Amino acid sequence: MKRLLLCVALCSLVAGSAAADDALPRKTLSECVAIALAEHPSLKAATASVQAGHERVHEAASNYLPQVTALYSAARRNTSAGARTGTAVNTPQVTFNFYDTGVSFTQVLFDFGQTLHNIRAAQGSEQALDADRSTQQATVVLNVKQAYFNVLAARRLLVVADETVGQNQKHLEQAAGRFRVGMAAKFDVTQVQVQLAQAELNQLTARNNVSLARETLRNALGLTGPLDFDVVDNFDVHAAQINETDALAAAYDKRPELQSFRAQEFAANEQIAALQTNYLPNISGNGNYMWSGSEYPLQSNWDIGANVNLSIFSGGLTTAQIGEQKFNLANIRFNEEVERQGIALEVRQATLNLQQAQESIRVAAKAQESARENLELAEGRYNTGVGSIIELTDAQTSRTSAEASYVQALYNYKTSLAALEKATAQDLGSE
Repeated sequence: MKRLLLCVALCSLVAGSAAADDALPRKTLSECVAIALAEHPSLKAATASVQAGHERVHEAASNYLPQVTALYSAARRNTSAGARTGTAVNTPQVTFNFYDTGVSFTQVLFDFGQTLHNIRAAQGSEQALDADRSTQQATVVLNVKQAYFNVLAARRLLVVADETVGQNQKHLEQAAGRFRVGMAAKFDVTQVQVQLAQAELNQLTARNNVSLARETLRNALGLTGPLDFDVVDNFDVHAAQINETDALAAAYDKRPELQSFRAQEFAANEQIAALQTNYLPNISGNGNYMWSGSEYPLQSNWDIGANVNLSIFSGGLTTAQIGEQKFNLANIRFNEEVERQGIALEVRQATLNLQQAQESIRVAAKAQESARENLELAEGRYNTGVGSIIELTDAQTSRTSAEASYVQALYNYKTSLAALEKATAQDLGSE
């Protein structure tokens, strides 16, 4: 009676959970990806970094425009004519107010392209940040796909667990009926009871795995609130045909990590060019228009001119700065080569994993069909008294394992395809 009540409670819980899932709206994988792209905080942070890089371009370009400043000062002075003029004229000291106000401007006239190189360096840095954002976006999309497929796999494994519990309950009824009429030993009943208890435990684990998978998906989407929708089952399989050579060529051409390195190299070269102009003179124009005096109205005066600035000796600062940037450029190039090798390994692994997953689905489907047929034969043999309870429970275990292996093969295929999409930075139809 206790076991019957427990089974009824479990069935009610499963039915309630299934009804709740059916009541939720369903979203496709592409809709989930769109949610993550809009909501994930790591992408918002990456976007903010790109925007900051864009502002640094404006900062560099500001040197092309005149720099205008305004001045106003008021002071109370105590001095003499001799002190003001630097002479020995013996005049008494007086105390008075003094006001000084006006505007001044400076304008770079010619700097041998220093400002232009700085602008280009800032633009290269912005492009690198934008490529880094694309890299982060690809990571978020892969995490969403893996979490999405994990939910589908967990749900299908729960269905397998539910079916296993139902089949074991049927086997228990068969064994108990045969025991009551003296056609089976008590061992048959206890053997199936043990099998049923294990199946119920696996059912509880499978149900918890569904909840964990939904939480993982919520986190992958970047949502802080509960996951208020279900997902569409798209565990369909299609053959994705791409060879290793084409995959590597696509990865080298499209991977944002390599685009980021190329942009960093461009920025470093421009920084070196900008620093080299420090060896050359800088020509700028300037002007001032001022009003000054001890009482209002103030007297006006103005001046306009040009400056030529040339660094004669700076203690080797410019040479050291150029050397630093050259070594930074070498560091970027070596890291780019490391990244290219890592990408090649990632592509080859993803290609091999996809090929294995495709073959695993074929083998798992065949094993699944054989396990189902074997269980039917074992049930028939046991009902006619030819087979043993051990044979029946072994067939049931094999059927459950084959069903789970098929689900795992589907999951491996979909996640391998998603990984290859990220590795090659192109759509291969995982959605």
